Amino acid sequence: MQDGLLISMLSLLKHTHEPLHLYILTARIKGFAPVSQATADFLQTQAQLVDARHQVTRIDATTVFEADPPTANMETIFTPYCMLRLYADLIPQLPDRLLYLDTDVIARRRFGQFYHQDLAGVEFVGVLDHYGKWFFHHEMATFDYLNSGMLLLNLKQIRLTGLFEQCRKRCATQKMFMPDQSALNKLAVVKVIAPRRFNEQRKRHANTVFQHFTTSFRLFPWIHTLTVKPWQVQAMHDQLHLHDYDDLLNTYSRLAPMMKG
Repeated sequence: MQDGLLISMLSLLKHTHEPLHLYILTARIKGFAPVSQATADFLQTQAQLVDARHQVTRIDATTVFEADPPTANMETIFTPYCMLRLYADLIPQLPDRLLYLDTDVIARRRFGQFYHQDLAGVEFVGVLDHYGKWFFHHEMATFDYLNSGMLLLNLKQIRLTGLFEQCRKRCATQKMFMPDQSALNKLAVVKVIAPRRFNEQRKRHANTVFQHFTTSFRLFPWIHTLTVKPWQVQAMHDQLHLHDYDDLLNTYSRLAPMMKG
């Protein structure tokens, strides 16, 4: 996870002139290693070399997680950490407006206009899931199944509607394939669907703002899945034939050993 945090942070710093406050949600969960305070301190040091106004805050969500665990979904193919975003409404340090990103998301372009959009009455903004939109629907007549790897959250509205509280209850009682994503799509009342350039899950384009390195299906030379994450630098080159981020990954390769001690 810390590799993705570093790369994602470096990409965000590259594409903004505003002061960033990055929040890292983590927890002590049996069988998994939480993000350490030392890692957060290292990231803040690097961020403030770019702009002294940048901040990185580590938030230990263990207490709220253990008080209301997603019991039915603790052993899915996804780690329990994927459900930590559903506890954001219980964390008073978090602002009302929050851009949530998975650690396999890279910023490619300026995102300030997207971040500052009007959220009145909206719970969150997201992008259609590249594959899931074909199979899952809330309204059958339209594509409406969103990917949860990039979400612009209106925590004030979410607290008002109780969306995350309802999602936590569902994750505690009903086993799901993609628990947090499934619960959000099922229970959201008001969500806004943004263009795919804000969460590109397949191939980047000239106008891509965030590229999300999810598992994809490939047809040649046989039908198979392909998963390459940004910190797998050689695979980024050899399998994705992607060199767009070489400057970013060179910086990552230099800093990662120091971050890991």
